[in-house]
Amino acid sequence: MKCAILSIGSELMEGRIADTNAAWLSERLTELGFEVARHIAVGDRRADILTALRDLEKVASVTIVTGGLGPTPDDPTREVFAQFSGCALLERPEAVRSIRELFARRGIVPPDSNFVQALIPEGADYLHNPTGTAPGFALNHGGCRFFTLPGVPSEMKVMFNESVGPALRALSDRVILVRSLHTLGMSEALIGELLAEMMAEGHSPAVATQASEGMITVRITADEATEATAREKLAATEREIRAKLGEVVYAADGLTLGWAVAELLEKRALTLAVAESCTGGEIAARLTDVPGISRFFLEGAVTYSNASKTARLGVPADLIQRHGAVSAETAEAMAAGMRRSFGADVALSATGIAGPAGGSKEKPVGLVYIGIADASGTRSERVMAFGTREQIKVRAAKRALNILRLHLEKMG
Repeated sequence: MKCAILSIGSELMEGRIADTNAAWLSERLTELGFEVARHIAVGDRRADILTALRDLEKVASVTIVTGGLGPTPDDPTREVFAQFSGCALLERPEAVRSIRELFARRGIVPPDSNFVQALIPEGADYLHNPTGTAPGFALNHGGCRFFTLPGVPSEMKVMFNESVGPALRALSDRVILVRSLHTLGMSEALIGELLAEMMAEGHSPAVATQASEGMITVRITADEATEATAREKLAATEREIRAKLGEVVYAADGLTLGWAVAELLEKRALTLAVAESCTGGEIAARLTDVPGISRFFLEGAVTYSNASKTARLGVPADLIQRHGAVSAETAEAMAAGMRRSFGADVALSATGIAGPAGGSKEKPVGLVYIGIADASGTRSERVMAFGTREQIKVRAAKRALNILRLHLEKMG
């Protein structure tokens, strides 16, 4: 069954924001067994929206529309749908109640203009928005089922999962299950060599790779007539991939390195402290994204200057002078000092050159030393992170967390 995605908003056409909704929706629709045949983006001009709707009803059985449902005059989607379907706009009482309740929870009196969002085409099915003021709606026209949702990604995703996804699942005669295995520490080319047979065209389940900021995701897609068969094939392929790739697989299905570290800290009953320099708090930020991490993560410190490394962590000034702030010796001293100062079971450190200036032939931009300290002593690892300053910070933080993950794995 073919489907289409129509994204509405002049901000998309002008490049002010990226159309992340279309990518997210494509993934969900594919998982539901639909073939995404069109991605179209148009601005807020009514004529352009109307033309797009008329074109899409000819090529798709289902079209997901996002955007243009706000309360201002430059949000024309509901009016264009009324013209497109030949139906009047009617105020829906449930939408009015939802708007009033949302503003009441915020302690604000809603402006009159917000209630234009309660208007939807006559005969359309109302789609509740639990997190915003703009309801969605669904209607049939010309052999196509249109689902119209707000453009705000957080609102759109909740509404799709609660209302649209279940409706579409009932229309599909296939079961598509997807598993994403996230890896770090092995190149995409080498993963491709190891999984070449499974990645061949026509293999079932389908296996593909995707690279993003130094990490490689291996995606398994099982497309079967029954859920039981899809789950069986998915599980078997996942076991085979994990056996081939080993410890470079750190998590699955969107779970992060921070989550993987937190799980190991809990499993080992260990506490952690982190001292950062070049990563500027990026490691701590990724750890604190994990709910409940406060049970294991005691403290993070950004000891950016040499003076801070000495005053806060007790790194000897003469050690920094002899070896440099970016060195194995300093990284290990930072980790040891961090562990000692707060009594953590394990401490992690990172010191390096994020650039764009400050590098040399001996110590180029992107050079980072990662230190670990625990009851058995200290150790460090030299890594290279490439890209812009921001990319180096992010990639170094990921490498540091992965080094910690592997260390915790081996602690047993």
